[in-house]
Amino acid sequence: MAILVIEDDPKTGDYLKKGLRESGYAVDLARNGTDGLHMALENDYDLVVLDVMLPGLDGWQVMSALRARHDLPVLFLTARDHVDDRIRGLQLGADDYLVKPFSFTELVLRIRTLLRRGVQRETEVYQIADLQLDHVRHKVTRQGINIALTNKEFMLLHLLIKRRGEALSRSVIASQVWDMNFDSDTNVVDVAIKRLRAKLDAPFEQKLIHTVRSVGYMFSEQA
Repeated sequence: MAILVIEDDPKTGDYLKKGLRESGYAVDLARNGTDGLHMALENDYDLVVLDVMLPGLDGWQVMSALRARHDLPVLFLTARDHVDDRIRGLQLGADDYLVKPFSFTELVLRIRTLLRRGVQRETEVYQIADLQLDHVRHKVTRQGINIALTNKEFMLLHLLIKRRGEALSRSVIASQVWDMNFDSDTNVVDVAIKRLRAKLDAPFEQKLIHTVRSVGYMFSEQA
């Protein structure tokens, strides 16, 4: 797998190039946006890691120009940590957004996930019955009422909604939300579902999270 890193900070760029090569990837490094865009368009890469604050063309300009001509996975890696920056990056067509300072292990995991699933644009807003989930703004409402969720609860709901109508086993949920192998002696999934139901279903007449006997759980408008 070939990765293009577009990063102007010498220390960070060299660190990423060395670390990703040691992780088994072929890596090229561009130190400004103009060179980075040219390399991304002229060569065959599987993924681009892109900074925002770059000399020449900035990351937003690179992203816009790249997406107009190419549909390969792009991960923003930047110190721009405001929610509006994340929204802008995803709206321009980025597949993921990681804020500096970052964990290199997390970066590699995110890269592996993007490469494994390929280009798959995330729907920004899901509307099911009277529930709305805004993936970019990390916001959930039901009947217009804001529902405060923890990060794991949001990830759990997001998974259930993306695969609505499908019975998901506890092992699938555990691997997707907690990145862990499910142990039958562990009730982490059941506890999380119970808490999510208390916030999402209990106050409302229509129930959306259903138990599928001997399998797991399903998100559905139908009982």
